[in-house]
Amino acid sequence: MNILNQISEYASICPERIAICCDGLSVTYGELELYSSRLACHLEQLCGQNRSPIAVYGHKHPLMLVSFLACVKSGRAYCPIDTSVPDSRAEMILDALDSPVFLSLSPLRAECRDKRTLSLEDIDIIVHTDLSCMNGCLETGRPKPVSGDDVFYIIYTSGSTGTPKGVAITETNLSNFLDWSITLGTPTNAKKGKVFLNQAPFSFDLSVMDLYTCLAVGGTLWCLTKDVQKDYRRLLDSLKRSGASIMVSTPSFADVCLSDPAFAQACLPDLGLFLFCGETLTNRTARKLLERFPAAKVMNTYGPTESTVAVTQVEITPELAASPSPLPVGRAKPGTLLQICGPDGSVLPEGEKGEIMIIGDTVSPGYYQNPKQTKSRFYPYTNKGIIQQAYRTGDKGYLKDGMLYYCGRIDLQIKLHGYRIELEDIENNLLRLPQIEKAAVLPNTREGRVKSISAYLVCPGMTAPERNYAETLKEGLRTFLPEYMIPKKLVFMDRLPMTGNGKVDRKALGDLVL
Repeated sequence: MNILNQISEYASICPERIAICCDGLSVTYGELELYSSRLACHLEQLCGQNRSPIAVYGHKHPLMLVSFLACVKSGRAYCPIDTSVPDSRAEMILDALDSPVFLSLSPLRAECRDKRTLSLEDIDIIVHTDLSCMNGCLETGRPKPVSGDDVFYIIYTSGSTGTPKGVAITETNLSNFLDWSITLGTPTNAKKGKVFLNQAPFSFDLSVMDLYTCLAVGGTLWCLTKDVQKDYRRLLDSLKRSGASIMVSTPSFADVCLSDPAFAQACLPDLGLFLFCGETLTNRTARKLLERFPAAKVMNTYGPTESTVAVTQVEITPELAASPSPLPVGRAKPGTLLQICGPDGSVLPEGEKGEIMIIGDTVSPGYYQNPKQTKSRFYPYTNKGIIQQAYRTGDKGYLKDGMLYYCGRIDLQIKLHGYRIELEDIENNLLRLPQIEKAAVLPNTREGRVKSISAYLVCPGMTAPERNYAETLKEGLRTFLPEYMIPKKLVFMDRLPMTGNGKVDRKALGDLVL
């Protein structure tokens, strides 16, 4: 599915339909097509023969989407940078992209060396200027848009330390993903013209699932800004006004919404599909959603940025949610092969845990201008005579009857007193205790060795003294885990620090408590 062609078609048949709404500002499909074409011609004139990717900095504004499409229409990939990204990191990304133009829809303090900056005001003038200004562009022919193996977007992966890596996703990667994503949970026709909720910032690849899936079916993207998400009252009001049918988010954001009893079918009668990705969906969260939204479907998915958002899906039924076992993340989409491999690269038998390998038509060609890192993670794989791109995820999991189960990160493994321990294994079992809403486990290291582990917990209903409550929780945890995996110390917190992507910020937590 070519997303540019889809948008052009909707611009023709329903030009007045709202394509995106952000904090009271909106753009129709007709405007989206016209504005992005005008800006694309302007970029072509500014950049000339330079085809380097273009950074787009800002936070949920309709003109960010216009800018993304303008870059692509001009034959250049775009790279979204959210305002939540530290200036130092933004500067590193800008230097790596080496584009002569920078689209800055919000003020950025970081230095933009040798770059022509277009501000929000500049872009607004360009897109609202009559087509006659494009004569120079039109005389030389319209710019050739990104297509096939050309890079469509670059998203820099999160990392607490070191230099960020830019994941390059091609137009073909995205098209193959959309062919599948429009079918998730409900038939494609049932999604046409519906309202999709956007929770994740555009610099987080989860946003690709709501943004482009929405545009592919002629829907309206309702963006929840970070300020709205921080205010429960404003959040619920925005959800009510949205008329949303489909919610794409992290499970953590769903937990935030569920903390308000009003977040239920009666308040949001049209909300009929939840699509989750980005972190572990717990049984408890799934049960609460199914209880609050009995007419809705809950879909669990899995996939890293390097494989274009997600490559598996499964519907979480009430029966699965009620099971004491962790939820599966689903079966592979068409065009994708999953393998579980040991440390030596050998394919492991079904049921055995190992590293998840993803092979298929949505796997990235690699990291932007980083051949060393690309070689360490990506490799060619011959499947039925066809060479496909494969990716070593660094995630641990296993397959059972074709269903993938995620078991945490290989690199979150520690060794304590001779035992190898998965920190996420402990966290997932802590979340099985009904008293615990959020959990994060960190190692306590001294002189280069792990001496003990501590758990940091959010327990809203805690009534007993902390020491007694901690012992009760430890006793409950012993039902699931051996003694050597029980955290030595339980620390109770009002909230855990979160990244802009809606995940627990382990580095910030460590800085806070260690």
